[in-house]
Amino acid sequence: MPEYKAPIRDMKFVMQELLNCDRHYQKLGYEDASLDMVDAIIAEAAKFTEQVVAPINQSGDEQGCTWHDGEVTTPDGFKEAYQQYVEGGWPTLAQNVDFGGQGLPHSLNTAITEFFSCANHSFAMYPGLSHGALATIEAHGSDTHKNIFMPKLVEGSWTGTMCLTEPHCGTDLGMLRTKAEINDDGSYSLTGTKIFISAGEHDLSDNIVHIVIARIPGSPEGSRGISLFIVPKFNVTDAGEVGDRNAVSCGSIEHKMGINANATCVINFDGAKGYLIGEVNRGLNCMFTFMNAARLGVATEGVAAAEASFQGALAYAKDRLQMRSLSGVKNPEGPADAIIVHPDVRRMLLTQKSIAEGGRALIAYLSQLVDVSHAPIGKVDEAEKASAESKLALLTPVAKAFLTELGLECTSHGVQVFGGHGYIKEWGMEQLMRDTKISCLYEGTTGIQALDLLARKILGSKGEILKPFGAEVTAFCVENAGNEAMQEFIQPIMTFGSDWQKMTETLGMKAMQNPDEIGGASVDYLMYSGYLTLAYFWAKMAKVAQEKLAAGGDDSAFYQAKIKTARFYFQRILPRANGHASCVENGCDSMMALDVDDFSF
Repeated sequence: MPEYKAPIRDMKFVMQELLNCDRHYQKLGYEDASLDMVDAIIAEAAKFTEQVVAPINQSGDEQGCTWHDGEVTTPDGFKEAYQQYVEGGWPTLAQNVDFGGQGLPHSLNTAITEFFSCANHSFAMYPGLSHGALATIEAHGSDTHKNIFMPKLVEGSWTGTMCLTEPHCGTDLGMLRTKAEINDDGSYSLTGTKIFISAGEHDLSDNIVHIVIARIPGSPEGSRGISLFIVPKFNVTDAGEVGDRNAVSCGSIEHKMGINANATCVINFDGAKGYLIGEVNRGLNCMFTFMNAARLGVATEGVAAAEASFQGALAYAKDRLQMRSLSGVKNPEGPADAIIVHPDVRRMLLTQKSIAEGGRALIAYLSQLVDVSHAPIGKVDEAEKASAESKLALLTPVAKAFLTELGLECTSHGVQVFGGHGYIKEWGMEQLMRDTKISCLYEGTTGIQALDLLARKILGSKGEILKPFGAEVTAFCVENAGNEAMQEFIQPIMTFGSDWQKMTETLGMKAMQNPDEIGGASVDYLMYSGYLTLAYFWAKMAKVAQEKLAAGGDDSAFYQAKIKTARFYFQRILPRANGHASCVENGCDSMMALDVDDFSF
């Protein structure tokens, strides 16, 4: 199993040198988030993930979770690691101080979330969904609900889930059958079955707070009739203490391709007591608070997968001797050269490195936008907040889908670098591939994210949503138009950006004639958008590296590597976007030409 090392140096580069987190935090009033504090938190998170979380990753996968009579037992070491996680105050980091949180920035919490996910995907999922549950209750719950549920969720002694999917409906939530009938005391009685509930039952926390969508009898059909509820595993007293068992049970756990150490549950609600969040029939609107937070979390999983697979593949490629270099012997004292000298191995390693580091920059940027969107007027003005929210709306589906698809590709490269050994469990590379595939599926598949981006966001706004981010990229290109050292990066961005605009306009026209053109183009359009977006961040990183080299210092190798990796991205990864553009241009006729009955075997 690869030995995980948190990428502290690169995380600091992104946060401090690329995005100037110190200025960002001071502007927003996070006085405790000094550079010294940020450095200390990152160092402690690295230590905890390397020494406590990573060592139980492979054993957790092998042992998996066990279900008996409705109760789930997590693998050996998970309960103890989670207790240390709570005792270390990690759940409280970016939570509201009014409920026991430390009140630090969302973006700082996102940075350490990558460490946890990279070290142990399954473990990171247990507390991960609690953040979405907290955000939903804080944004839409009553003061009573906040006071009862948030303190224990913040401290981590309780965990949260998101209960959407049912056996007969996944993405089409309007088909749900779970019903909620009002009780005399104003609470509700929920009855129904939810499936694929991550961390739906386990032995890590004292209570599990389910955020559940259901339909109140008499509500409209479809998504217009969905309401949202808090349904705890154990009923809770007015003082926020655990009471008797609620009518919530785990019917089984799924036997999955990956993330075996995380319990993916069938949850049955048999007249379970629940509490309405927000307004009746407005549950889906409230749920988007949870889903948007979760989608950025899943995008981070894609980056973590790329980083973990890169670390494992790099260590192996430096050690494994196979064949001689085509350009001459590199290891004359040995029987063969290390495989890292071979161009095709370099191709795979640099693909992993460029996706991990470029994705890390994109996630850090988006998490700073979340900071801005949460800031009160006064710390930021309304225009700045609106711009941040627009960029988040545009780039969240891109980040979620693009980074998870490429994260999965990177895990495949990791297996490939190891050759036959990569297919063997003891090396740990195949586990990364199995664990990562789910990230392309949950919180909305790649196809769903693509439709959200193209149909709802871009065409739905008549292209207006593109303007704030497009203006930012254009301003960067104009600013560096006279910088000769930056032209290898600026010129492609300008070309691809212009083509992106034309593609969008053409699609809008074609969609008016044939709506299927939207579905036919959406994934290719999203992937094109992703490659261009990551090119922008690689260009920005290259500029910072050039400036640091010009200033002199002791870290020149790091900055030289940044520029060389940026060059690889532009020359070997960005051109993939042209293939996606061709697919969009060719339209959907070939997709739809076969009649349904012609699909046969």
